[in-house]
Amino acid sequence: MAKAQLTSDLVKRLVAPEKGYRITYDSELTGFGVRIMASGAISFILNYRTTSGLERRYTIGDSDSWSLSAARKRAEELKRRIRSEHYDPLAELEKRRTDVKMNELCDMFIREHLPKKAPATQRDYKQLIDTYIRPKLKHEPVAELQFRQVNDLFSDITNQGKQTTANRAMSVLSKMFSEARKRGWASHNPTEGVEKNEEVKRERFLDADELDRLLVALATLEDQEAANIFRLILLTGARKSEVLAAKWSAFDLKTGTWTKLSHHTKQRKIHNIPLSAPARQLLSEIREAAGNDRGEYVFPAHFESTKEVTKHPKPYRVNVKNQWARVLKAAKLEDLHIHDLRHSFASFLVSEGMSLPLIGRLLGHTQAQTTHRYAHLALDPLRAATERVGAIVTPKAGSGTVIQLRKEIP
Repeated sequence: MAKAQLTSDLVKRLVAPEKGYRITYDSELTGFGVRIMASGAISFILNYRTTSGLERRYTIGDSDSWSLSAARKRAEELKRRIRSEHYDPLAELEKRRTDVKMNELCDMFIREHLPKKAPATQRDYKQLIDTYIRPKLKHEPVAELQFRQVNDLFSDITNQGKQTTANRAMSVLSKMFSEARKRGWASHNPTEGVEKNEEVKRERFLDADELDRLLVALATLEDQEAANIFRLILLTGARKSEVLAAKWSAFDLKTGTWTKLSHHTKQRKIHNIPLSAPARQLLSEIREAAGNDRGEYVFPAHFESTKEVTKHPKPYRVNVKNQWARVLKAAKLEDLHIHDLRHSFASFLVSEGMSLPLIGRLLGHTQAQTTHRYAHLALDPLRAATERVGAIVTPKAGSGTVIQLRKEIP
């Protein structure tokens, strides 16, 4: 067993043995080391002695889940407890592995992991946990949960016709087990090997006739605040959550810009977009109508939701589901989601010949492949361009002449 000052670079350069494992112990922190298996898997470990003098080896975690500095800090904490409290981490781990149930993992994940996520992500993850994961698996020991049980859950959700939901549930469950492994509650991830359902990106865009019907329906909607929310999404391509949480301070109607703050955007980055004249006009009318009652938010909450009880009610409007249903009924539109207004905004830009990178910047995409979903729509302006060339090259009916593209050199 070698000894060396452990560094991140040293860990990266470890060479796997032909068989078994090899441990390199830290020259500064006694008992702390890094183990590499013949398979190439790397884990941080701590050797210690119990009060009875028994030498034991505790695995802190693998290098994918733990950085060297975090593992060292954990080893120091364990050594302190072993000395001062006669703590036996391996015995505690063995006990925890039989005691910790999935219900506790669900609670821990919601309490400690979800607050790091965006509000919409927190809501979606919690719904998946409480609707599918917890009811099916809550009594199962975390350490003993098997692939078969997880795959059965996946199949149950899929057989309900919820293929995408089944995929999302597996993704959340996988993240939960990553957290469980960090805490030593499990040594495996039972979601590995689940063959997820194929997903086809939703492509629903408004055509000219549908747009006309939608605008008429918005004009006749009794709740004109909700209508303005839908109009602003359509005019800017913003996400519904960005529009609902928009503050007046983010808009400069003189220069025609909207500065979306990082905590309101999906990518957690400040995003500046220009506003069209109709968008500026709409916002001006909303502000003028609010008058002296204008608050911090463009679409403030008028009452607390009776459907969703929360400890921290939002100061802005959060629910326009019923209003959207009325719009669809009045416009006689089917299978159209609010988010499809954002897709339609992009499709209008493509039809006007705008480049995909430019569209991506307007939509706030950070990855080119996200915008590439609209690439096939770019064929329309290209086709129109080729038709214009064809009209030049093809002889007019009855003229009997062809326009030459290149003059002959005498």
